Amino acid sequence: MELNGIYVPLVTPFAADGTVAAEALEGLANEVLDQGAAGLVALGTTGEPATLDEDERRTVTEVCTRVCRERGATLIVGAGSSDTRRSARQLAELDGADAALVAVPSFTRPGEAGVLAHFEHLTAHSAVPLIVYYIPYRTGQPLSAATLRRLLELPGVAGVKYAAGGIDDGTVELLAGGPAGVLGGDDVVFSPLLALGAPGGILASAHLATGRFVELVDAWRKGDAVSARSLGHRLAPLSGSAFAEPNPSVIKGVLHAQGRIPTPDVRLPLLPAGEPSVTRTLGLLAALDG
Repeated sequence: MELNGIYVPLVTPFAADGTVAAEALEGLANEVLDQGAAGLVALGTTGEPATLDEDERRTVTEVCTRVCRERGATLIVGAGSSDTRRSARQLAELDGADAALVAVPSFTRPGEAGVLAHFEHLTAHSAVPLIVYYIPYRTGQPLSAATLRRLLELPGVAGVKYAAGGIDDGTVELLAGGPAGVLGGDDVVFSPLLALGAPGGILASAHLATGRFVELVDAWRKGDAVSARSLGHRLAPLSGSAFAEPNPSVIKGVLHAQGRIPTPDVRLPLLPAGEPSVTRTLGLLAALDG
């Protein structure tokens, strides 16, 4: 499985009565694919899966599966937990997805050997390829470039969503060998990661300017560094503003202001974004398109 381009981790829109707004979700899915996204991520952290019950999770997955099948797009589903056995059972039953996005075990901090053993067990049982979600500032478990490469070499691992919190010597070391499947996961530094050789990314802020992020990937792929640098510098402030409050509150606020989802609502413990954050993001988006 080759991973290239932009994958949008969809928000879960809510109706005024608090239920999942399935029609709005389907509309969003089609909109980002219309603008060139390579695929969708259902039930990623941007979709607030921890606050969804089983029926709601099924609704989200079914909508995204249907759209991706109709459009010939890639569907990635967020799955797994810090419980290896339970994660393996869940992944064994995963149906309809092309891959699963599975975070490094959080809070337990099992060490690099434990992380490797965790994913070795999961790949032996999963019905689909895995994308390892590496986000140490949330999980508490850092991994070396050597360990990330070993994960990428596991049969059944298609890639890594790389969200290390920035670009450092480990990033350079990881990408120096040109391993396939390293996807950007920190929106603000996405362009530098592409410059280092990443083939694409899983980006929440791509909800707001999908086509421009697709354009950015294409520019770096073609070697048009001048255009890529310019566009990357304009997209970074938009991404920063979209994450000024806990994700996905600002993104939902902007999507609601654009009339693309029925409410800006998020579920507790998240709170809706403040008006200044939404207004600033809308302004940056207008300037980008201007």
